[in-house]
Amino acid sequence: MHFRWSPRATTTLSAAALSGLLLASAAKHFRDPDFFGPVVPDILCRDDSGSRPNGPLAVLSREEWVALSGLLEAGAAVGLLVPPARRTVAGCVAAMFTAFLAGHLDALRKAYGPGGTPAQRRLHTLRLPLQAPLIGWAWSLARPKRRPR
Repeated sequence: MHFRWSPRATTTLSAAALSGLLLASAAKHFRDPDFFGPVVPDILCRDDSGSRPNGPLAVLSREEWVALSGLLEAGAAVGLLVPPARRTVAGCVAAMFTAFLAGHLDALRKAYGPGGTPAQRRLHTLRLPLQAPLIGWAWSLARPKRRPR
């Protein structure tokens, strides 16, 4: 039996792979929240200790932001598997990865600051450039498919 690989099959496989990656990342948010904590910018984090004033963007604690982003990633993983929703969800995933750039830049800045360690420098130096292919991958699923002429 002859099997012809179609562009639709490629898109489905790509969406399933990105979904798996997002699901694994979402699970890690709950298994190892400290891995994601440094990527949440301080300006977004509510401090209930009273040691610093909370700004207008500090609506959740760092732990709550990590949990929320894990839930968003899990929801996106499911949404990518639903063909009618795939393009919209993929666009939202690309936007989410783009928004995460601010956190990765902030973590990199801290890693190279006076309190940063060599391990933090390595980790955040590697994490930041990974965002570009992830954004591109999600965006490739969000773009409308061109019809052959």
